[in-house]
Amino acid sequence: LHVDRQVTGCSDHDGEEVYNLDGEEMWFADFIKREGVEPQPPFIDHITYQDGTYQTAEANQQTCKSNLDVVRTAMKDFKIED
Repeated sequence: LHVDRQVTGCSDHDGEEVYNLDGEEMWFADFIKREGVEPQPPFIDHITYQDGTYQTAEANQQTCKSNLDVVRTAMKDFKIED
């Protein structure tokens, strides 16, 4: 059995989108260079992600940042109990 994960995260100034297989990074979005990177070692059969994966990562970042704004608005008056 294999374990694969997709992680998407964001802040006001940064973002992350990465795909992992069995704990190894298979693909990540480089938002500075505006491209997807496949940092797979040369001794494995290379896995290529389909066209549009980077564009999906950019769209996921917009959704993440929008959700972050919604949560901030909802939590701004939330009182923390001691």
